[in-house]
Amino acid sequence: MQVKTVPTNQSSTLSYRIVGQGMPIVLLHGFPVSGALWSRVWGGLAENYTVIVPDFPGVGGSDVMPDLSMKKMADAVKQVLDNEGITAAVVAGHSMGGYVAMELVNTYPNVIKGLAMVHSVASADTDEKKEQRRKAIALIEKGGKDAFVKQMIPTLFSEETIVKQPDLIETQLKEALKTPAESLVAFYNAMINRENRVKLLQEAAFPVLWIAGASDNLIPKEKIMQQTILSSVNFVEVYGNCGHMAMLEEPDRLIMDMTDFLKYCFAE
Repeated sequence: MQVKTVPTNQSSTLSYRIVGQGMPIVLLHGFPVSGALWSRVWGGLAENYTVIVPDFPGVGGSDVMPDLSMKKMADAVKQVLDNEGITAAVVAGHSMGGYVAMELVNTYPNVIKGLAMVHSVASADTDEKKEQRRKAIALIEKGGKDAFVKQMIPTLFSEETIVKQPDLIETQLKEALKTPAESLVAFYNAMINRENRVKLLQEAAFPVLWIAGASDNLIPKEKIMQQTILSSVNFVEVYGNCGHMAMLEEPDRLIMDMTDFLKYCFAE
């Protein structure tokens, strides 16, 4: 695995990992961590594909970017692809990474060979969700970052995972605590301000893979299911004892499902 950096148009540097050979897949991580979130998955995918895993601005090896937005994150991902000479790829986005993926679809539609939405949706935040995020921002800005992270991380996993794999939760908590407070706030503001991109699914000229967790408390499977019928070609998988973190809770199954999807996307 190589770790590379690329300058962005926002006077900052974006870090990304690249491993494997073959047709490209880009893995976009969710909140509140870095691309390391995909560490249980990228090895299996790299056996047959080139796997690219960016760190969004302000986490991992990437610099903070002023006035962060989904558009700026999508632009940064496009610059990574340009740096590698890649004109089209399958893009997989987890949660917030899915929101960035939808912005890629909006801005650079020709780049998308296939889209995998892993515990994510194309719609914008509801007013209630925006208010929840604003309350969290207020807590973080008052010095409550660690308290916020410690409360949030267990909610990302199913009860079964919490009982059977406590080390997994502990490891993820340590990773999340590395994220600076300003980055957490920037990500949340970007999520609050994102556009509704549901219409893009109805117009999609590419296949979409949907991964939902039966025990996902953040984005319930029912909400995801409403969007799985919008595109012309959909692959839908619901993971029974999984919360919001399939790449950690069910990595082997996710590798298998994503590999099947990649084969379909690149069959041409």
